[in-house]
Amino acid sequence: MSFSLNISAQIQTNILVQIVKAEDERRFDKTLENLMKNANPKIRVRSALAAGRIGNDAAIPALAALLENDKDAEVRTMAAFALGEIESIKAAEAILNILNDTKNADAVRARAVEAAGKIAAANAKDDKSKELGKAILETLEFENGRAAAKSRDVILFGLTAVLRARPAEGDLMTAKFLTNSDARIRIDAGNTLTRLRAKNANDALRKMLANDSNAVARANAARALGAAEDKDSLDLLMKAALSDADSRVRVSAIRAVGSLKDKNSAENLIKRGEILLAEHKKSKFKNPSEKNELLEIATVLSRLLPNSDDKKAVGFLDDLRQADKFSSPETEIALARIAPKIYVDSISSDAESIFGGDWRTSSSAFQGLGEIANLEANKETDAIKSRTRVLLIQLINNWLTANPKSKPNADANFAVPDLIRAFAAFKSTNTSGIFRPILEDEKDVFIRATIAEVLGDQPISKENLEVLKKAFNYSILNDKTYNDATLAIMDALFKLDKRESTPTIWNALDSKNYLVRKKALEFLKEMQKDPKLANVAVEGAFTKNRDRLSPYISGSKLGVILNTNADYLRAVSRKNGNVKAVFTTEKGTFTIDLMPEDAPLTVDNFIKLARANYFNGLSVHRVVPNFVMQDGDPRGDGNGGPGWEIRCEINMLEYERGAVGMALSGKDTGGSQWFVTHSPQPHLDGGYTVFGRVNESEMKIVDAIVRGDRILSVKIVENVKTTPKMISKRK
Repeated sequence: MSFSLNISAQIQTNILVQIVKAEDERRFDKTLENLMKNANPKIRVRSALAAGRIGNDAAIPALAALLENDKDAEVRTMAAFALGEIESIKAAEAILNILNDTKNADAVRARAVEAAGKIAAANAKDDKSKELGKAILETLEFENGRAAAKSRDVILFGLTAVLRARPAEGDLMTAKFLTNSDARIRIDAGNTLTRLRAKNANDALRKMLANDSNAVARANAARALGAAEDKDSLDLLMKAALSDADSRVRVSAIRAVGSLKDKNSAENLIKRGEILLAEHKKSKFKNPSEKNELLEIATVLSRLLPNSDDKKAVGFLDDLRQADKFSSPETEIALARIAPKIYVDSISSDAESIFGGDWRTSSSAFQGLGEIANLEANKETDAIKSRTRVLLIQLINNWLTANPKSKPNADANFAVPDLIRAFAAFKSTNTSGIFRPILEDEKDVFIRATIAEVLGDQPISKENLEVLKKAFNYSILNDKTYNDATLAIMDALFKLDKRESTPTIWNALDSKNYLVRKKALEFLKEMQKDPKLANVAVEGAFTKNRDRLSPYISGSKLGVILNTNADYLRAVSRKNGNVKAVFTTEKGTFTIDLMPEDAPLTVDNFIKLARANYFNGLSVHRVVPNFVMQDGDPRGDGNGGPGWEIRCEINMLEYERGAVGMALSGKDTGGSQWFVTHSPQPHLDGGYTVFGRVNESEMKIVDAIVRGDRILSVKIVENVKTTPKMISKRK
């Protein structure tokens, strides 16, 4: 199923430019419709992919016709994939027709079962989704009953479809594949059972954890046992957590132990933590690799020993946070949960200087204080909560009265959203009164976005509605680099009062930013379905191509077309295997083989940023062991980007170990943040653009990276003569 890698090489450049331009504009029209009828099957494949990426329901009849009638198996396969990407229930019948006929080619059936899962997940309340769920299970049952002719890809896509569609008895079907001879099938079965929180396969999962030769299979078995809260597996999980040779298994087992909530497990975890911490202190690196596992242990201890004041745990965590320079929210939250009074005392004693250091330490402390709000109510904890609320008000006042021109105070703004969320967690009656005046005067886009989120969760009031409307008008006029505040304010208004939000929604429809218009259109469509809002005028809202992008002229680069014909031509001219990005980090060097044929504009954007030294010196802001390492944020708090957004280029490349994808906060919100997967993540397939790959030999560098490590430099090397290992073929 690797044909998607070389289709572009067999299509005329001018036609590729037409297709990529239509994708960039989110425009499905006669241009693509005619190309889907082209005599060249490669052109039909590529234009079908474009139709799926654009996501317009108007493409469904043409795609369904290709799926049913085209003589080329690759065209039919892509048509099935594209219908799944559109996620419309209108495509259900076409997909069911394929799945109900087992004589269809395996490649077509594989993508059809994948599409069934996506469509069912997006339309869970529709009766047709139940039919899709049933068809998914019947497809897996058919494959399980086949002898040597089993289709590996149909099984793998079917297992992921189960976790998306969640059909009745999907867990029972999935469990049948835990003993499959193919490690990747066992891996995906474990992943699906984890996400279903299934409890019916614990015996098989225990055997898998104890004996499987594949580390990821063992890790997923541990995850599934934790999700099932299988107390009979505690000893086995502890053994894996303490001694498995693979860190992915250990961290998965540590998390699973936390799910079982057996406080007696804490002592051995602390001992393991002390060994790791000793190695951490001896490391030559500023951010030792042991940090990943240590933070997992800290998180689990907080679940095992809540409000216990356990001396060994407090001692270990305090030692860890000092070694880590108080920069990790995991240790702060753990201390706040285990010893809330001790924790609040420690912050109170140094409250005056909390904004004077690294904003990351402030952010971590605020997250710890916010956790106090979740303590179980009793006389003692109520007193701690009351004291923490007063402390948070003091900290808010310290921020508001500080000199904003001093660099420490300016940097502190990165931490302020966590301070706001911490206070809001206490659900105080004066929350709105505190934050409304700040929203009216605040310039920082992310602080305004956070306050909007908080006000959206408050009881409805005229004052809150009015301040949100004013904040929207300010945001739409002044926010040129980030649209987070604009979108958050729209969400808050709509959540509080749909009718009152209507004037703001109509105002948003005139925005140059496609994502702002898109959200407004989504709100209006939702209102059309509400009988209570039948008299709200929506006439004319869905005209004037408001669902398309416009070319950039001046002002903000958000939600507009930034590419020219020269950009499109350059992007589609690159070939897979001919361009690499060489990353030098504090832990060593690794290379990303870029995939321009599968994601031309994404790769082109990445290359532009790299050649502008955009990534040089950035800190890795997110690492989730056995999931992803993520970077590309110039702010370092997970919110940053280049000041523009690029469109998703979803393709058939899969999230294997080492796959490189674009991070998103919603469809078409990519910019500069990217991630590498530590292990297969099939639930990400078809949702995030894959645009590169790190080979296995260099993944050891990625595995060693922890939050806080820096990317020293990125070098783009073009016209490389080697061919990258294909990642669309499951392993």
